[in-house]
Amino acid sequence: MALLRLVPDDTKFRFMWLRKISFPLAILLGIASIALFAVVGLNYGIDFKGGTVIEMKTDGPADIGSIRSELGALNLGDVQVQEFGSPEEVLIRIEEQPGGELAQQAVIGKVRAAFEDNNVEFRRVEIVGPRVSGELARAGVIAVIASLIAILFYIWFRFEWQFAVGAILTTANDVIVTIGLFVILQLDFSLSSIAAVLTIIGYSLNDTVVVYDRIRENLRRYKKMALTDVLDRSINETLSRTTLTSLTTLLALFSLWIFGGEVIRSFTLAMIFGIVIGTYSSIFLAAPLLIFLNLRSDGKSSGGDEEEADGDADPAPAT
Repeated sequence: MALLRLVPDDTKFRFMWLRKISFPLAILLGIASIALFAVVGLNYGIDFKGGTVIEMKTDGPADIGSIRSELGALNLGDVQVQEFGSPEEVLIRIEEQPGGELAQQAVIGKVRAAFEDNNVEFRRVEIVGPRVSGELARAGVIAVIASLIAILFYIWFRFEWQFAVGAILTTANDVIVTIGLFVILQLDFSLSSIAAVLTIIGYSLNDTVVVYDRIRENLRRYKKMALTDVLDRSINETLSRTTLTSLTTLLALFSLWIFGGEVIRSFTLAMIFGIVIGTYSSIFLAAPLLIFLNLRSDGKSSGGDEEEADGDADPAPAT
């Protein structure tokens, strides 16, 4: 087990003094992300812009790369090709073409003509209009907001209101900065991107709650210790768990990003960035926010003039 610990148990790094850097940096990144979203905007995918959806079945296992190349030669704009169900079934999504319904029908004709000699069965052809895509966009936004509200009430009930506000601010920062990544790189923003954002929310929250739970335990154990020291101690005690979980998750995500293909590339890139920013925020934002929110209401100091802890026990191992 000692080989699996990336951080020694006796680590005593002073994280709290870095809050003078981490807070302004988080505010700057958040404002920049919101400004870019307002000025540049997201690169919405077919799910939100509307377009044509075609499901077809081939004789044998479909060659996704070949199908993508043939459709690319038709100059139809944004085209997504993915396996759908069995290896013989393929789902094709083509962005909405200028010219109304006649232009969409022309796209369907081009696709049929491109594969008419390949003994392909067209099983479903649908045209997704902007009204349907607008409903998807609203549903995605509602899902993110509802998850944040549910998190707020759960942590408020489970801990105290300062922990709830700290977790929401930290998680909201992770979401906003991740959206900023989509804007800067102009990654395709689709329903899978909404799934990535919701997954990042869950990961960031889980990491934050682990740190908060240790903080709550140490607040009860070291009642005379300054708040900054309690926070530093708690983060150091959970640092091994935090880094190990993040690195193992990133190993899997990097494998998907390298070998997963174009279909999930934007999804995995957003997840990689979200894991990194979520780990950073749980260490450098979530805990220091408790100082700003005046966690202790008993008048004890949260500054640097520490008082001795009750029974300066060795830190418990990270869980």
